[in-house]
Amino acid sequence: MKTLSLLAVLVTTLFFYGTGGADAYTVYVSNEKGNSLTVIDSETLQVLTTIPVGQRPRGIMLTKDGKQVLICASDDDTVQVLDVASREIVADLPSGPDPELLNIHPSGSPVYIANEDDNLLTIVDLETTKVLAEVQVGVEPEGVGISPDGKTVVVTSETTNMAHFIDTETFEITDNVLVGARPRFAEFTADGKHLWVSSEVAGTVSVIDTATREVVKVIKFDVPGVQEIYLQPVGVRVTKDGTKAFVALGPANRVAVIDAKTYEVEDYLLVGKRVWQLAFTPDQKLLFATNGNSNDVSVIDVPTLKVVKSIPTGTAPWGVTISQD
Repeated sequence: MKTLSLLAVLVTTLFFYGTGGADAYTVYVSNEKGNSLTVIDSETLQVLTTIPVGQRPRGIMLTKDGKQVLICASDDDTVQVLDVASREIVADLPSGPDPELLNIHPSGSPVYIANEDDNLLTIVDLETTKVLAEVQVGVEPEGVGISPDGKTVVVTSETTNMAHFIDTETFEITDNVLVGARPRFAEFTADGKHLWVSSEVAGTVSVIDTATREVVKVIKFDVPGVQEIYLQPVGVRVTKDGTKAFVALGPANRVAVIDAKTYEVEDYLLVGKRVWQLAFTPDQKLLFATNGNSNDVSVIDVPTLKVVKSIPTGTAPWGVTISQD
């Protein structure tokens, strides 16, 4: 009987790792006060290394070819380029003052950088490192979303409380959509039909119809036992199939799970303190959440909607990006 039980366990284990285990990806976390990147293996959920970078790193993103990580070194007024293979800084992009978040055109270039102190969107050719344009936007720009077809980039301005729609060919603003107070993040759905914008002070997420440029839904949050003032949405991610959305609720220490079709909040997942940003693994089996005040990242198993691990990082983790291979 014991032999049969042991055999069953071995067979089950081999089946899990042979067919059901998650692929291994590399997770990069920017530590805002640690001036470093924490590098994590998504399969073992172990820290691989810590890389020193510039002052106050916040928004980070892998290039489309996966060979470089772009890092908004906000207090150095530059975007640093980290070579993934050597794990060394190899270049700087002319970002403008206080870069906070960035995004990359689906083709791989250019890079769109929000300059908080100068009320600008700086657009940089990644190959030549030349500035293609500077677009004047609202006060304190932060969130940068790019449409799947690459035709529209959206910048959120924290003080103006708007989402600015910009044509990527002409660099002209085509629409200004009023949203809740202090918008922090902009996320297009995979089909490009909707844009989700988080508003930290308002405590809401606005869903914008990208065809009409009108707000079609304002999502509010209510966590039992948590005061409304602590419900401060920041990072937003929507699944590729458009069924679920996840919203980081800041000092509420929760990630909200939302039905992306009905816009109903389904659950609140308890994570670390002061959750900032979110990133899926490419297979969308795991979601990583950065917790700025507890100096860790929470790992969420997406199919089961369970927090499966907390991984220590450097001081004040803020941004997160994950390799595509």
